[in-house]
Amino acid sequence: MTQVLSDEEKSKDKYFQQIAKVAEAMVEEHGKDFAAGALVLAARWVSENRLGRAENLKH
Repeated sequence: MTQVLSDEEKSKDKYFQQIAKVAEAMVEEHGKDFAAGALVLAARWVSENRLGRAENLKH
């Protein structure tokens, strides 16, 4: 059976594809530990509503 995706599901799928490409590039260039850590840190920033604030740009 073929499932038709809603516009929202299509949009979310597009973002998952972008995340996967970024993750693959990070793994290739810096390894699995870096990629996993960066994605976990990004998830933490999202959950804490800290994205886009200047202090987050420092590393």
